[in-house]
Amino acid sequence: MNDTRTGGPALADRPATFRDVFAVAEFRVIFASYGIFMIGETVKMLALSVLVYERTGSGLLAALAYVTGFLPHALGGLFLLALADRWPARAVIVGYDLVRLATVAVLATGVLAPSAMLGLVAVVALFGPVSSASRTALLPDMLHGDRYVLGRSLLTVAAGGTQVAGFAVGGLLLGLVGPYGALWLTAVTCGFSALLVRFGLTPRPARVGRTGGGPRTGAFRETLRVNRQLLADRRIRGLLLAQWLPGSLLVGAEGVAVPYAADLGPGASAGVLLMAGAGGMLVGDLLVGRFVAPARRERLTPWLALLLGVPMLVFLARPALLPAAALFAVATAGFAYQLGLARRFLDAVPEARRGQAFGLVNTGMMAAQGLAAAGAGALSEVLSPGVVMAGAGAASAIATLLLWPILAVPAVRPTRSSRRDTRGGAGGGEHGWLPCPGGEGERPRRT
Repeated sequence: MNDTRTGGPALADRPATFRDVFAVAEFRVIFASYGIFMIGETVKMLALSVLVYERTGSGLLAALAYVTGFLPHALGGLFLLALADRWPARAVIVGYDLVRLATVAVLATGVLAPSAMLGLVAVVALFGPVSSASRTALLPDMLHGDRYVLGRSLLTVAAGGTQVAGFAVGGLLLGLVGPYGALWLTAVTCGFSALLVRFGLTPRPARVGRTGGGPRTGAFRETLRVNRQLLADRRIRGLLLAQWLPGSLLVGAEGVAVPYAADLGPGASAGVLLMAGAGGMLVGDLLVGRFVAPARRERLTPWLALLLGVPMLVFLARPALLPAAALFAVATAGFAYQLGLARRFLDAVPEARRGQAFGLVNTGMMAAQGLAAAGAGALSEVLSPGVVMAGAGAASAIATLLLWPILAVPAVRPTRSSRRDTRGGAGGGEHGWLPCPGGEGERPRRT
């Protein structure tokens, strides 16, 4: 008998459907609350940027206001991610929404100076990775088998779609009610998201607590310790690099889209290139996640990763706007390669550290993308934008070829006994996690 609830043969032999995923009530709650969260964050940062510019007249401060909510994300990911496994996921997500509500309400009153506004937003954003990691780590608890992979794909699609919607809604609200009114309406979205999660998700205990977890240390020290342990595991480290490098290196091409379009002439728009890139990524995720069988998806992983870089080599010939947009869309469709790594990574990481592991993926990806974009921008000072974009594609393709053994060879699924861990970890195949004598939690096994 096929068990579609636990991801048995029915879901192992065919790709999951949207009906399979949205039939899970808790996923509908996660999906809706995440969409509301993304719209609210986009409107908040847009309104804050406009507000700071109105009060200071400084374009630099306005730009800083727009990115202030994102820059501290990397710091929070490096030093606070342990909280995603030490605290119950529902409480983390609801608590962060309520903190965001209070923050936006303070901003909307207009009592703070612009510098204080930026400082408040930056401090609150430090805890963003903890909430994000808690949300992502809930998916395997509610979606099994291939439904988990499609669920991850749908959240990626939701992120892109709701950001576009957030820009549209934010622009409309700024015209109708101004930045202060937009901030008050953002506070409403924070409250609505918190209510959805609070009453729509089943309470679950903290992961570290429910598997033992060893003695507690400070969140800062524990985050650093577990990050080191995750990176010391050869299998996990390889899967992290595979998720970080090929796609992040391609992002360097986005960083020079504006100068490339400017070089094409006054009729060219960088917005066309960026929209094509976003559209290619969304379509690739939908098609590969929904219509490609799980086994075939994993076999296609390295080829999809290679697709990220190869089309960009044509930019050496400086294609016109529409061909360039088509090439960019084809290239970004290759981001679907990450779907083929989703279940492998889930199997590799200890269950008790699942939240921190997913948070480490996001943190590393944001850092790598930022470095790639900055590096491409620096190169564009001495090279033509087309050459830089082709170089980004070449770097992505080279990274894929170097990582080909990791991308192409599915990891051996761990047995049930190898996944048991009474001290805060779970086995991960060849490189399992063992209790550390002396009560110091888990450590990677050396082979």
